[in-house]
Amino acid sequence: MPPSKYAQGQTYSLTIEGYGSDGSGIARLEGMVVFVAGGIRGEVCKVRLTHVGRSALWGVAVEVESPSPARVQPDCPYFGACGGCQFRHMTYAEELEAKRTRVEDCLQRLGGAQIEVKEILGAEQPERYRNKAQYPVSPGPNIGFYRIRTHQVVDVADCLLQSQAASRLRGAVRTWMKQYKIPAYHEKSKTGLVRHVYVRTNRQGKSLCCLLVNGRSIPREHELVEALRSAEPGLTGLVLGINRSHSNVILGESYRTLWGVDFLSDILCGYEFRLSVPSFYQVNPRQTEVLYQKALDLAELTGQETVLDLYCGIGTISLVMARKARMVWGAEVVPQAVDDAIKNARRNHVDNVRFLCADAGEAARQLAAKGIRPDVVCVDPPRKGLAEDVVETIAGMKPQRVVYVSCDPATLGRDIKRFAALGYSPTQATAVDMFPRTVHVETVVRLVRKAPDDYIHVKLDLDDMDLTASEAKATDSEIKAYVLEKFGLKVSSLYIAQIKDKYGIIERENYNKSQKEDAIVPRCPKKKEDAIVDALQHFKMI
Repeated sequence: MPPSKYAQGQTYSLTIEGYGSDGSGIARLEGMVVFVAGGIRGEVCKVRLTHVGRSALWGVAVEVESPSPARVQPDCPYFGACGGCQFRHMTYAEELEAKRTRVEDCLQRLGGAQIEVKEILGAEQPERYRNKAQYPVSPGPNIGFYRIRTHQVVDVADCLLQSQAASRLRGAVRTWMKQYKIPAYHEKSKTGLVRHVYVRTNRQGKSLCCLLVNGRSIPREHELVEALRSAEPGLTGLVLGINRSHSNVILGESYRTLWGVDFLSDILCGYEFRLSVPSFYQVNPRQTEVLYQKALDLAELTGQETVLDLYCGIGTISLVMARKARMVWGAEVVPQAVDDAIKNARRNHVDNVRFLCADAGEAARQLAAKGIRPDVVCVDPPRKGLAEDVVETIAGMKPQRVVYVSCDPATLGRDIKRFAALGYSPTQATAVDMFPRTVHVETVVRLVRKAPDDYIHVKLDLDDMDLTASEAKATDSEIKAYVLEKFGLKVSSLYIAQIKDKYGIIERENYNKSQKEDAIVPRCPKKKEDAIVDALQHFKMI
């Protein structure tokens, strides 16, 4: 490949056209995309190139030649050094529009959906909204947040996203470490003691603190307890988390209560939840209520529906859905979370919800065994989105509606496209700003199962096509869905092809053959063969 005509350090005057997924501005230089740190849409900036790639360039705005009306002076002294915030140089209104257009672009460009994101629900309180702080600690001691794209800790005395209680407790730990010469963890040498300071707060002004350490104990426990209680009167407990792993994992392998209690209670959507240190819980309670209410609205429940809530965690969405559903089944693979969900339902006297310790496939099998088919499926997966077989499993249960709560627009777009191939179309999408001043954004999408009348019927002459009548009856995805729903079995395309071949159904050449001459091809088990045969008979293919 010929050398690039561009080089690091070169400066160009560029117009910012939009925003990238990391919050940087997007400009173009002779057709090449340039990602500009600090640029705002509509501005003309003098951009110094910092990295030259094969198909894109990266740079930083060193001078704003024509500023946008949306540009403001950052209100945080750490902005630009700390990597926590990306949008403090612009108005909140501009930030919201950047997030709305990003979600819409991902749904349309990645998801192939002809849908508009007409609204983004912004936060009434874009500052100090976080109810959980996880401060990394490094020698110094420095207690704060990582410098952008590094593991270098910026010592942050006060973060505008965190509660003031969290900042006070962070400061007290730092003073205690300096006073008693408590060593901080050194990431490269794997030595030292204190790794993270973890603070959880609730809406009633109470807080829980956890010190994550590279060991089983700490010196000067009593002095630490007294320092924290003095700094924060609302402190209800101090927990020691043991984390001796040589990894970036934050939470501990075990916990010991040094003082007080090891949990914190909070009120969300009118329900009380009890939270331990490792419990997953949304970090912005006000916007979580907005998000969950939107999910409930899009579910369109009348009181007669059965709802399946996948990735239910400690049961927050499940309890909200239970208000308007006949029955809610929550499914989660983490046993401790399922135990917490059951306790939360009992604590709040919600009796029309049940919880399963299961993944999507196992939940489908258990419900099918009980003769239950959900009318609505709600999913709130992690950032990586849904695995392809999970999408197939959900479609195989044939719910009328799917409510997808997403924390990553890109994986949402990918999954929307997968659902579309299985007969589910997005009908409404709303963005919710759960994390003001950062690039992260939540989205709620309603997908609706197409009725037979929604499809375009085309008369085909099969004699002129390269497929048999039997191939036109059902796709492999439909056969898989049928077998899963009726028998609770997962079957592969390879097994389906083998049974088709056995019954004289013509497959495309070498569809189920390995390219290796000596390859050992697994044969379809008898139980799965019988299920596939049943499906082929159901679809009138044999």
